[in-house]
Amino acid sequence: MSLSIAGKTAIVTGAAKGIGLAIARHFVDRGAKVMFADADEARLAEEVGPDATDDGPLRYFGGDLSQKLTLANLLSATVDAFDRIDILVNAQRAVLTTDDPLNPDDPSIETMLRQNLMPALKLSQMAAKRMIGQAEKDNQTEGPVGTIINVSTLAARRAHPNLLAFSLAGAALDQATRSLSVALAPERIRVNGIAIASVMSASLQERLKENPDWSDAVVAGTPLARIATPTEVAEAAQFLASDGAGFVTGQILTVDGGRGLIDPVSVPAY
Repeated sequence: MSLSIAGKTAIVTGAAKGIGLAIARHFVDRGAKVMFADADEARLAEEVGPDATDDGPLRYFGGDLSQKLTLANLLSATVDAFDRIDILVNAQRAVLTTDDPLNPDDPSIETMLRQNLMPALKLSQMAAKRMIGQAEKDNQTEGPVGTIINVSTLAARRAHPNLLAFSLAGAALDQATRSLSVALAPERIRVNGIAIASVMSASLQERLKENPDWSDAVVAGTPLARIATPTEVAEAAQFLASDGAGFVTGQILTVDGGRGLIDPVSVPAY
């Protein structure tokens, strides 16, 4: 089973920090050419700007990924830089926020859907068209055409009283993953997701600063008794992007240290 992604071209969103940055850097280290994309262009420039060169495997693109024109420009910039797109990793996520599920005026649901679902869905659709076009141009009638990976959350399948919006957006992204996997299977494009929990993401770091005691609670609620590193999510993404997962599509791979098996709902940290 080959887990190699060497020579492939990937777009990774949310690549200015946390899990997205870890995935993008991991892919570069494994021989892929990667476009680091994020809404925070200043942080992108700080994190990866010094490593980005005109003839190297790393470039970056900053812009509001909720805008269709920005997404189109991202795809064009990637093709201009690397000639093609083989892998898309949608890792840009809004910071987890709690909400009032009984307040019809709370805008959290609209905000989370706009930030956590729609950019990933639209970019997946647009990238898939590019992948299909590449295959047609190259007269590629056999073999894989591309792969899409959505970074989701364990909260999508749990019920917490103050995470209605975040959970709903995660569940919608998981369903988009499954639906697109069926729609794109005839085009030989695989679509999978990674549901995370107990991972030291950028959002979890922020929440632990506000609530230091949560670290002990998260560890206690995780059978493997620790918080994962972003690199461990990156390794799962590499598997799903590789030919070793060539018959895997429409799946949500859970990376949570077993937390979903016993998850106490009193700890709203995903």
